[in-house]
Amino acid sequence: MADLFVKQAKEYSETRPSYPPELFEFIASKTPGYDLAWDVGTGSGQAATSLAGFYKNVIATDTSQEQLEYAPKLPNVIYRHTPSTMSLNELDQHVAAPATVDLVAIAQALHWFDLPNFYQQVNRVLKRPHGIIAAWCYTVPEVNDSVDSVFNRFYTHDSKPYWDRARKHVDQKYGSIYFPYEPVIGTDHTGPFDFKTERVMDLDGYFEYLRSWSAYQTARKNGVELLTNQVVEDFQNAWRDGNEHKVVKFPIHLRIGRVGNQN
Repeated sequence: MADLFVKQAKEYSETRPSYPPELFEFIASKTPGYDLAWDVGTGSGQAATSLAGFYKNVIATDTSQEQLEYAPKLPNVIYRHTPSTMSLNELDQHVAAPATVDLVAIAQALHWFDLPNFYQQVNRVLKRPHGIIAAWCYTVPEVNDSVDSVFNRFYTHDSKPYWDRARKHVDQKYGSIYFPYEPVIGTDHTGPFDFKTERVMDLDGYFEYLRSWSAYQTARKNGVELLTNQVVEDFQNAWRDGNEHKVVKFPIHLRIGRVGNQN
């Protein structure tokens, strides 16, 4: 699915939400060590930037070289362009040796992966038994009743035919996604645990966020413009309340577990 994000790599890096400190503090509090984190599907490095504040070294990988070009450069983050499928030898070469990783983090990407193959890689690199895998997604943005009403029609009707089937896992807050790991210390389940992030946007920025969707790109490839004149007008009318810039909230849903000794 990386090809769907290539054309809008710049827009993706500029319009996608960042993640709250509370999310990373919670994840870091559950990891046994802080030597090495692997950020899988890093995109333009939104998660890697925050992970770098907790872990001595971060390996951040993505299948899109275009997105990696917009990632912030930090002294303890190494960005690597990787193939969509990696052999175990390639995993050792491009990511890490077996049993050397404290945390595998996946932000807004787990639903795109070949999970049995990916989990084999996770189980290989994580330290046993307490190495941690943390995967999270954010669901639809929340502004206010007027804007959200227009958005809900746009999301559930206009754009619905162009979403990949894997999007259902995001709509279900990752509650339905296959996640074969043990609860971390201090919890009795693997989630989802709920967080929230906020971003101040004007309407143009909000539209740029919508254009960064994979569904929008799929529609464009099929000759369909989802942001029609009527849809734009509906959003303009809903947005118009005297406040050009609005706080846009994104609910975040985290699955977290430890590798244990059985995987």
